[in-house]
Amino acid sequence: MNLEDGILGAWETSHRTTVFLIEKLPPRLWGANVPGVPHRTIRTIAAHIHNSRRNWIRTLGEERGIPVPGRVDPLRVGRGELVSALGRSNRSMTRLLRLGFESGGRIPISSRYVWRNLPLDVAHVLAYFVAHEGHHRGQIVLIARQLGERLPVSITGGLWDWRRRVKEAGK
Repeated sequence: MNLEDGILGAWETSHRTTVFLIEKLPPRLWGANVPGVPHRTIRTIAAHIHNSRRNWIRTLGEERGIPVPGRVDPLRVGRGELVSALGRSNRSMTRLLRLGFESGGRIPISSRYVWRNLPLDVAHVLAYFVAHEGHHRGQIVLIARQLGERLPVSITGGLWDWRRRVKEAGK
């Protein structure tokens, strides 16, 4: 396997892990409030994952012709709608990573990239997004516990079963 295939495969597996959690969450948790954080729910955290991808795609890829997926409403998005939106942002994230490989291993700087907190080599971009989504997946698991809903091992263990997520991704 070459480096590009490895990076793209790792991204796809992380994406599948995020989708797995959203699909497997008990429905009663979807709109549950985060203890001690008014106006924050599991739904808003899950929506943030897609909206964050969308914002980075807009910032780094729109000028290079990468489609920017629509934003989801964090207060109203349903799980099925979010999974579909994540599919769209996944395709654009994959294109963004490919752009980096096509550009010598770095995503070209765009005029919208003003914050400049992220090195734009594809390895750092991958690590940043995998860490970001892993953080929010962990938040969701912890919030479920705080709400007295300990998720079954089939879900929590499934977050770490990347061999299965790879197979789901068809890689």
